[in-house]
Amino acid sequence: MQFTKSAGILELLFGEKVTNFVAGRYVLDDFQIMDDKDLQILSLVQGNARLTADTISQEVGLSPPAVQKRLKKLRETGVIEKEIAVLSPAKLGREMTIIVEVILERENRAHLDSFKRRMRSAPCVQQCYYTTGEADFMLILVVSDIKEYEVFTQAHFFDETNISRFKTSIVMDRVKTSLDVL
Repeated sequence: MQFTKSAGILELLFGEKVTNFVAGRYVLDDFQIMDDKDLQILSLVQGNARLTADTISQEVGLSPPAVQKRLKKLRETGVIEKEIAVLSPAKLGREMTIIVEVILERENRAHLDSFKRRMRSAPCVQQCYYTTGEADFMLILVVSDIKEYEVFTQAHFFDETNISRFKTSIVMDRVKTSLDVL
């Protein structure tokens, strides 16, 4: 590891491990640099997490054991957070996607934490972002129909004293949905 000395200096300066970018390269938690092979592997598995090490090895020019070792390291360091199945909302009767901008009355830590907790536990909330700008939160919901959304708003917005207002947009067409980072 060529950055061991630099890593120690950075840790002393910042009081914690630097885990993002050094000298134009991405680094893992123990300061091992991710190379182009790691990025190729990540690009492949973000498109299909069920690819075998044999298949990946043929694409990136490494042996299957080398691919498995790299995947293990990428999982252990949190670069690969989880491997999931992407479900079809239409096939599950949840065809309506709704984007909601939420503005809170007050933004202290207790109110923010409370709202975040409620959104995490709401099954129809697919994504929730705490944002800058006019809205405090942006939500992506997937529901079966407008009635389900109405029930959600009554439970989470109208009965909540800290919600100043919210703005709803109904998605007409899912032009692109992706979790890709690379």
